Amino acid sequence: MSGRVVVGYTATNAGLDAVALGARLAVASGAQLDVVLILPGNGRNVIDPSDAGYDRYLLDTAEKWLSDAAATINPAITSNTHIRFGESFAEGLMAAAKDLKATHIVIGTAGGGRLGRHRLGTVATTLLHSAEIPVVLAPEGSRNTDDSVGITRITAAVGTRPGAGALMNEALALVSATGARLRLLSLVTVDLPPSVDTGVIRITGAAHADDVLASARAALPSAIAAEAVVARGTSIEDAVQHLEWEPGEIAMVGSSRLARRRRLFLGSTAAKMLHELTVPMIVVPRNSLAKESQ
Repeated sequence: MSGRVVVGYTATNAGLDAVALGARLAVASGAQLDVVLILPGNGRNVIDPSDAGYDRYLLDTAEKWLSDAAATINPAITSNTHIRFGESFAEGLMAAAKDLKATHIVIGTAGGGRLGRHRLGTVATTLLHSAEIPVVLAPEGSRNTDDSVGITRITAAVGTRPGAGALMNEALALVSATGARLRLLSLVTVDLPPSVDTGVIRITGAAHADDVLASARAALPSAIAAEAVVARGTSIEDAVQHLEWEPGEIAMVGSSRLARRRRLFLGSTAAKMLHELTVPMIVVPRNSLAKESQ
């Protein structure tokens, strides 16, 4: 994959979760890790612009927080820390990612999330409706997974709606960079109207899984393992619960069809998956970095 992975850091457990996941992604793909802390304003303190002493205290505190975060990163990983300013954390983070030419933005879950689960806060919600590059969501407790675990498998939830090509390209690129196994989760059975006959749904799901697997194998080196499974169950939540998930796994989903080109928008299927997932999730914008197949 190469490139740069930007982590949106806060001096919280969620911030440490994001740093830990970012480190795993960087070490597995050979990317550079950039840990970014966003302060309010455009370079001056927005509370009292005339108080230079407060400005210095704020910067010193931010530098201390970043130093603490850097101390948790494996020295073998190429990493940098940055202090940026923004009208909001999400806005500042997106601007930093653009300046640094990042390939991914990694953030942690909101406070109060269950161990191993996702809980979207204001920053994540804003990013998932505005970002132009894939956003990686670290579930609560990711800081307890050592970076040596790496990325063992990528599960890409593929349907037939607009954006599926961009998701596949991103999944193939990440699998090629990390050497992880690829599991394709066919969502055709979820995408079809509920009025469709169950026999037709079963046949359509199997055919779609075969098609996407054949495409993936044609694009991947023979040494990388790939498989396809069909979402089964009474709902997407049920399907996610019945799938096996590895400690080193990452799930990937595409943006909703409501998203503008090259932007994110978390659709209902992805949101339902996120609620049940115990592994990190990457949300890919439509027509993202990898050009969507024609």
